[in-house]
Amino acid sequence: MVFLRSVSAISRLRSRVTKQSSLSNSVRWIQTQGSSDLDLKSQLQEIIPEQQDRLKKLKSQHGTVPVGNITVDMVLGGMRGMTGLLWETSLLDAEEGIRFRGMSIPECQKVLPAAQPGGEPLPEGLLWLLLTGKVPNKEQVDALSKELASRAAVPDYVYKAINALPLTAHPMTQFASGVMALQVESEFQKAYEEGVVHKSKFWEPTFEDALNLIARVPVVASYVYRRMFKDGSIIPLDDSLDYGANFSHMLGFDSPQMKELMRLYVTIHSDHEGGNVSAHAGHLVGSALSDPYLAFAAALNGLAGPLHGLANQEVLLWIKSVVEECGENISKDQLKDYVWKTLNSGKVVPGYGHGVLRKTDPRYVCQREFALKHLPDDPLFQLVSKLYEVVPPILTELGKVKNPWPNVDAHSGVLLNYYGLTEARYYTVLFGVSRSLGICSQLIWDRALGLPLERPKSVNMDWLDKFMSLSR
Repeated sequence: MVFLRSVSAISRLRSRVTKQSSLSNSVRWIQTQGSSDLDLKSQLQEIIPEQQDRLKKLKSQHGTVPVGNITVDMVLGGMRGMTGLLWETSLLDAEEGIRFRGMSIPECQKVLPAAQPGGEPLPEGLLWLLLTGKVPNKEQVDALSKELASRAAVPDYVYKAINALPLTAHPMTQFASGVMALQVESEFQKAYEEGVVHKSKFWEPTFEDALNLIARVPVVASYVYRRMFKDGSIIPLDDSLDYGANFSHMLGFDSPQMKELMRLYVTIHSDHEGGNVSAHAGHLVGSALSDPYLAFAAALNGLAGPLHGLANQEVLLWIKSVVEECGENISKDQLKDYVWKTLNSGKVVPGYGHGVLRKTDPRYVCQREFALKHLPDDPLFQLVSKLYEVVPPILTELGKVKNPWPNVDAHSGVLLNYYGLTEARYYTVLFGVSRSLGICSQLIWDRALGLPLERPKSVNMDWLDKFMSLSR
């Protein structure tokens, strides 16, 4: 019995399940939009017992059913394509892209409350959706905005911990250090050490930590930005603003369009199922009952890698190198030459390709639509548009890339640069703030469902050689 089944069968199954759940859940969402309950925690107290029972039934009735075979390629290739992790808040399909609780990004843009009619969705609305599976109404989102603002106070020792680092430290190093300093006030750690909470209620102090963390990371992140790039002049939080607008404000950008961009940015970067490095790192560390601060700091350290979140920094730097060498009005033929030059030097074209997706990233598409609406004549956006036409055929011709299409990182830097946030080294911090919504939401559900310590089995090459000889 050697690995006969194809992983593509699993992908097809995932796609069918995604579509079916989207159709069935959409009815429930419509039914619950009129709920008058403004408290997020009480909604979870109602929903969690249902999901706990659902998990018990899955384990008792289907626990022995295989979901696919593991190949040697998977073992040697970073576990790529293995199905082995429960992640409730979002699901990534190779053809459809990301769905948040069954909803695509365009669907979220249509139904989630916005700050203004026809505007971009408020991140608080997505947080509500990730946690409950229900589309909130505007009153619920406004109440959550106020609650997050009320939780956003950051102790002085957090700033002192950041200030202990040199200004030359990477923004992600400073940001992660600030998150670790926040851990001093963990409600989960206190409850666990005092033994006052039964494990079936571990989700409750986790919820408190998660909302405090989500509320405070924009404050910490903006402090890092102002410290590094604006001579340390700090802009305090404005509790009359929503989450995305407040983050933009604390960074120092108060134009209505930049606030809209930040709402969109935080929403679309919030979650990308559980197998990516940052999400998996957060889940892995959290599975040891480490509190949300420790788990999220681990996620940030994974996000800081150049093969993950740091890529959004690399994209803008590469685009600016194109402009420096060839000018803003570069022709498509010149651009093709530059792309080949990059590839022939042993480098990749940053922002293209994806470990799972096999089409243009929907997060790229919605950012492109934002640019077409607000900055169609921007030279860097026009260059990004030309790259969209030039790069995929070249990567296809190269024959080594499974996905020649652009991902989310191919576009975000150009938008931020247009509105004045030009410091590319900082971009991954923005990604990190966004990712707090998804990682913390899932961690609450990890505790609510009592998910166990993650402990996969590892083997060495001798074991694989023996296994293959026995299986022949």
